[in-house]
Amino acid sequence: MELNSIKPASGAKHAKRRVGRGIGSGLGKTCGRGHKGQKSRAGGYHKVGFEGGQMPLQRRLPKRGFKSTTLRYNAEITLTDLQRLGAAEVDVLALKAAGLVPELARVVKVIKAGELSLAVTLKGVGATAGAKASIEAAGGSVA
Repeated sequence: MELNSIKPASGAKHAKRRVGRGIGSGLGKTCGRGHKGQKSRAGGYHKVGFEGGQMPLQRRLPKRGFKSTTLRYNAEITLTDLQRLGAAEVDVLALKAAGLVPELARVVKVIKAGELSLAVTLKGVGATAGAKASIEAAGGSVA
């Protein structure tokens, strides 16, 4: 094969549509646009969803609900959950394995709800100011 012998497969290339070049071309006079009306005119078209002045579907339907995508990846657990878990070292993987946070969770935070008497070390898990104070009072730490 030589560079000068390369050509596209048969049927891959076809002639560009030439409108307004006489009746014999099949696209003369109105150029395939039909007669009169907004669609036949240059620059005369409408936006997506326009229904000719009728109230569009997206405006007729009621607005309902909203689900934040950030909530899917953020999770929180309580001091009571940590107490029940009973592990000395807690990270995100341990919490997922215990079923305390969903599998999709990326950011986990401990909130101050309940009591904690175990010394727990948090690794890669955040904590609120109150929760951090409670964990440190019980002899644990937040890394």
